[in-house]
Amino acid sequence: MKVLTDNFSTYGEGFLGTLELTVYASLLALALGFVMASFRVAPVGSLRVFGTAWVTVLRNTPLTLLFFAVLLGLPRFGLVLPFEVFAVLALGCYTSAFICEALRSGINTVPTGQGEAARSLGMSFAQTLTLVVLPQAFRSVIPPVGSNLIALAKNSAIAGAFSVTELLGTYRTLSELGYNIVWTFVWIAVGYLIITLAISALFHVLERTFGVAR
Repeated sequence: MKVLTDNFSTYGEGFLGTLELTVYASLLALALGFVMASFRVAPVGSLRVFGTAWVTVLRNTPLTLLFFAVLLGLPRFGLVLPFEVFAVLALGCYTSAFICEALRSGINTVPTGQGEAARSLGMSFAQTLTLVVLPQAFRSVIPPVGSNLIALAKNSAIAGAFSVTELLGTYRTLSELGYNIVWTFVWIAVGYLIITLAISALFHVLERTFGVAR
């Protein structure tokens, strides 16, 4: 406990940093994932190609490489932002590809007759998707979306290597102060466990409330 009590502010700062990265990147991932899933099932060919390219590139690119591309590449084009914002962009865009595929798999579980019935009533593609298809698809994609956001929380540890304040990065400070490295990592692990269990509990509630009965 001495490692934690003597450095509670350091752990707290890292914990809050990881929590902020997780929340903001999750919101970005959910928004982009929804947009890309819409593109992938859109009747417009160019949108389907763009959505497919987005998912293919990001799912097959190492996250560390994506961090380098965002944090070191974007400033070369005149886009200079705080490292925390770049980290949110990297994490959010990367995870959006997996969210997109989870949503698309849910969309594919909705009978095609639902969409055809909506279109026969004169509803547009956007109305059909948002009012008819997605509400039904949402019920079946709660668990995989939750798993992807838990993975995002753990992936945020990479941000510490790019001068972003987060939980894993606290080990460097404490190691320099001479604290036992094993207990340093134990309390770091506890911090990540708190965040991931909170996400898991949230999606468990959503699944019990809206999920498909098995």
